[in-house]
Amino acid sequence: MSVGVLLVVLVGALLHASWNLLVKAGRNKHTATGIIYGSAGILSALALPFLAAPARASWPYLGASTVTELLYGVVLAAAYRAGDLSHAYPLMRGTAPLLVAIGSSVWVGERLSRALWIGVVLMSLALISMIFDARGRRQSASTTGLAILNAFLIATYTVIDGVGARKSGQPVAYSLWLFAFIAVPWIIFVAARYRQRWADLRREIPIGLAGGACSLASYTVALWAVTRAPIAVVAAVRETSILFGALLGMVFLRERLTWVRGLAILGIAIALAIIRLQC
Repeated sequence: MSVGVLLVVLVGALLHASWNLLVKAGRNKHTATGIIYGSAGILSALALPFLAAPARASWPYLGASTVTELLYGVVLAAAYRAGDLSHAYPLMRGTAPLLVAIGSSVWVGERLSRALWIGVVLMSLALISMIFDARGRRQSASTTGLAILNAFLIATYTVIDGVGARKSGQPVAYSLWLFAFIAVPWIIFVAARYRQRWADLRREIPIGLAGGACSLASYTVALWAVTRAPIAVVAAVRETSILFGALLGMVFLRERLTWVRGLAILGIAIALAIIRLQC
């Protein structure tokens, strides 16, 4: 992974944390998720006429990923409704890189060196450790269960899309088609929910557009990166979004930045250094 690719993925991580913050800050989590995905799909549809279509071999992956990511969006909203961002987000995003490394090794045949495994495992442990910062706030078993379920969904669609983007020959177009497909059921959901309250919906549109743009850009960057680096490595670096999520949560949601998060940040930095030196 070159320095340029690393920096681009880190910017994508910041964008990813931003749209998750918007979901958490929304009054209704499923509605906020739907508006963000719908906005991303509309933005994708506007750009697709100017891009070449992905190769035919990648379309089955698009279909499988669409279903998986729809489930992810539903579970994400449920997890954020049930518990704190500071608990659900580290658990789901921190577990995912390790699952991706295992999945890409088994199903894609990507073999990581021992040092890269150390970097990925350290990254996951550092990210997950941030849940211990939520002391004094009891989290329900459902929050933890939903977060772990979403970690498996994240790992599943990451591996699927890693292969699909490579087969597509057009990773940007692949990503935009994916968001266009995902948007359809979410737009139907939001339209049905607001069919007699269009004034309320209009108030949510600016946030939805901002979140949709962040979500679309973040994942498109990641899919472009997996055509230039191992899937597990990109997934691990992308999950530094949790670091940005902690900082954004502190600034906008008044969550505390404590010594636990400081140690986690140190672990993330060491893991990034290992990954960068080994790629």
